[in-house]
Amino acid sequence: MNSSPDLTERAAVSPAAQRILADRPERFLLVSGDFVRTGGMDNGNYGLAEFLARAGNEVHLVAFRVAEPLASLRNVIWHRVPKPLRSYTLALPLLDHYGRYYARRIAARGGRVVVNGGCCWWGDVNWVHYVHAAHQPQVLSSRIRHGITRYNHTRWLREEKRALDHARLIIANSDRTRRDLIERVGVPAARVQTLYYGTDPTRFRPADDSERLTLRDRLGWHPARPMALFIGAVSDRRKGFDTLFEAWKELCGQPGWDVDLAVVGTGAELPAWQRRTSEAGMAKRIRFLGFRRDVDALLRAADLLVAPTRYEAYGLGVHEALCCSLPAVVSAIAGVAERYPENIQDLLLTDPEDSRELSIRLKQWYDNRERFRHAVAPLSEQLRQWTWERMAERFVEAMHNTK
Repeated sequence: MNSSPDLTERAAVSPAAQRILADRPERFLLVSGDFVRTGGMDNGNYGLAEFLARAGNEVHLVAFRVAEPLASLRNVIWHRVPKPLRSYTLALPLLDHYGRYYARRIAARGGRVVVNGGCCWWGDVNWVHYVHAAHQPQVLSSRIRHGITRYNHTRWLREEKRALDHARLIIANSDRTRRDLIERVGVPAARVQTLYYGTDPTRFRPADDSERLTLRDRLGWHPARPMALFIGAVSDRRKGFDTLFEAWKELCGQPGWDVDLAVVGTGAELPAWQRRTSEAGMAKRIRFLGFRRDVDALLRAADLLVAPTRYEAYGLGVHEALCCSLPAVVSAIAGVAERYPENIQDLLLTDPEDSRELSIRLKQWYDNRERFRHAVAPLSEQLRQWTWERMAERFVEAMHNTK
């Protein structure tokens, strides 16, 4: 059992954070690469910054990108960090430099500083979305890309350790992340608290039958033929598309398997995967949609999400699918899997390397589609109650309890 303070699961939401912010407006500095609405940690940082700003605080952001309307809020000050050659590898040292520069000034004025993992070395609050010590990344591309990946991983391990050793408070996005921080990085357990991501319940919500049919018609999907989704970079082995491809090939060879697969994501290996799909005779069974901004609509229109990830500190894509009342097959080692109640744990994949097991899980879902659809509904309702605002409120409480 996890004995850590769990900021998400208390019975009642305390208004303490709202009172503190309303009575004593403060200065905050948040350091992260991007404050946008297109990714897990980016969504989280955006939600926290927006909450702090709308509560009347002076909010400083050190980042490469800040999306609207956050960037235009009158009390948000964006300290833009350049990105040489549009490269994160070249830009991350600048993010650390700019972050520490402004952190000294904000801290000297009594403000609080929130950094993300190893992106900036500052000893206040560290929000961890990914533990580099928990996963050795692999890519399916060139030797140059492999070399860059190895170099970055070594550097990030060092910077992660340095930043976390100096943090007064560490917020982990799951109990799985908390365990990794304690066991793999050596962080004292008393300094780490779990806080799950929130959601936007206006975007990520179940669709009624009429909306679902309208969405499927707009997307060019058959109104009744089942459609599964995979969301992630196909070149990143961490996301597990290679395992899914082998499982799909096996299933398409079985009579009665009429489910199609839509792949949302890009990557250097995308043309190669398109070629392999065609050579396997599955060009009509797997559709590559590329990068999409309408992921919420895709989730509301689909029948299943498949995420056989080899490592996932949490898994906001799965979380958002569940908010849409969409069953999701996900690796049992993903942080989000700890949210699954017993009646849907048949959707958890024990071994993300095992395409045979994945094909069995998918067939099990197919044969019990209605049962899983109804079983997911209570969890969907629960997750939609935990908004980004409520998450940010608990985050602020944790900060004020750690001086």
